[in-house]
Amino acid sequence: MLTEQRKSLIMDRLRRDGQVVAKTVAEELGLSEDTIRRDLRELAAEGQLRRVHGGAMPLAPELPDFAARRTVSPSVKRALGRAAAALVRPGQLIFLDGGTSTAEIAKALPRDFSFTIATHSPTIAAELEAHPTAEVILIGGRLYKHSMVAVGAAASSQILLIRPDLFFLGATALHPIHGLSTGDLEEAAIKRLIASRAAETFLLATEDKLDHVSPCTIMPISDISGIFVQSGLAPDRLAPYRALGVRIIETQADGHDGS
Repeated sequence: MLTEQRKSLIMDRLRRDGQVVAKTVAEELGLSEDTIRRDLRELAAEGQLRRVHGGAMPLAPELPDFAARRTVSPSVKRALGRAAAALVRPGQLIFLDGGTSTAEIAKALPRDFSFTIATHSPTIAAELEAHPTAEVILIGGRLYKHSMVAVGAAASSQILLIRPDLFFLGATALHPIHGLSTGDLEEAAIKRLIASRAAETFLLATEDKLDHVSPCTIMPISDISGIFVQSGLAPDRLAPYRALGVRIIETQADGHDGS
């Protein structure tokens, strides 16, 4: 088998299983583990996967600071935000996670009826300063500056007092095997707590987050109600997520969406 064929097979296994074990692949192909380890090193150098002891895992996405993330895929995030905001109904309690995608939801929220927004992000609360009909509950605690959200015991105690109708969750990565994940353990715990209190949880996911794994697990994909994604993604990119029974909402750039 040619080197490129082996590498293609390794990447197929990684997408299918969420990990690659060098010994298992070597036995399957009748090759030495050294050959497979060399392939894994080369794939890691090419930025295709992340080497770990005994094999490989999907890449962890880069974690630029909050200001830098504002410049990433702004038109896609606007379309996702408009589609998500369309779910909001009069009188509901909505929890908005921190992040640049959820900020687009805040900007697109309806202005012709009343509802309440809870958030542990001061930047999200600031987006709603001039909103005419939204009541805002700001959850406090220790500020995790990378994501501009409150975390820790103080935030947790306040979240336990509310039961949101909808939670719009942010994550740095999602993977059909490894679920939703983020870069900070306390932030992951807060997201998990909010989801446990909410009637429904939705994720806004730009393409760069698909099939990646960050260090701290939030929850399995199957535990959320739906994922908003941009239109035009290849069907095989979304098939593993659909197979988990989660609703996939594909959003057009003009703000129309379909599933």
